[in-house]
Amino acid sequence: MAWVILVIAVVTEIIWALSLKWAATLGTWQASVVPVSLSFLNMALLAFAMRGISAGTAYAIWTGLGAVGVIIGGIFWFGEKVNAVQIGFMALIVIGVAGTKLFSST
Repeated sequence: MAWVILVIAVVTEIIWALSLKWAATLGTWQASVVPVSLSFLNMALLAFAMRGISAGTAYAIWTGLGAVGVIIGGIFWFGEKVNAVQIGFMALIVIGVAGTKLFSST
């Protein structure tokens, strides 16, 4: 169950970070409520996942997949550009996350 919670935390992390960009483009205090609220949910989910997964493993997966997800989301929703080198490094992050999961003891 901890792994399912971690996946939900990763998705929440991606939505949270993208909502920061969205709120910044709107520039209103009302829009800021969304990322602030998501940050509390995000941290709670990560903490809950860490009950069954080691902190280092959970955090590495959460940050790694979150970063890649935010880059992909930025491409689709905000028209951000990436180059081939960046895509290569994103692939390395995914490989590192997969290795972290495959060789974790939890």
